[in-house]
Amino acid sequence: MSPMSESREEAIKRLQDSASALEDKTAQKASEHLAAQAVTSQAYKIVAELLGGVFLGLGLGFGADRLFGTNPWGIIGGVLLGFALSIYMARRTANRLMAQAKASGVEPKSVPFDDEEDEDR
Repeated sequence: MSPMSESREEAIKRLQDSASALEDKTAQKASEHLAAQAVTSQAYKIVAELLGGVFLGLGLGFGADRLFGTNPWGIIGGVLLGFALSIYMARRTANRLMAQAKASGVEPKSVPFDDEEDEDR
């Protein structure tokens, strides 16, 4: 509770400062939450590209086997081509994300080299 000697203008200023501090704190938590959601969605996108390419190749290979009667070779070729396509798409997405991070000024954190593993052997 505010002391009685505090003027009305001082009380209003103190309440506005408290409200702005609370607003800044809430906005920071919301922005951190949105950033975490964006990172998670990009990770799911990369996983979906990896799995989708393989399944697409599998389906096309199965269709080619049915159409041309080359039983295992269509599936094998389709899976290999689908895997190559999925690696290409995932790498393209990762490069785009790294370029966006570099443009926004985010520096990657370096992982220190650990010599202890080499000493144990």
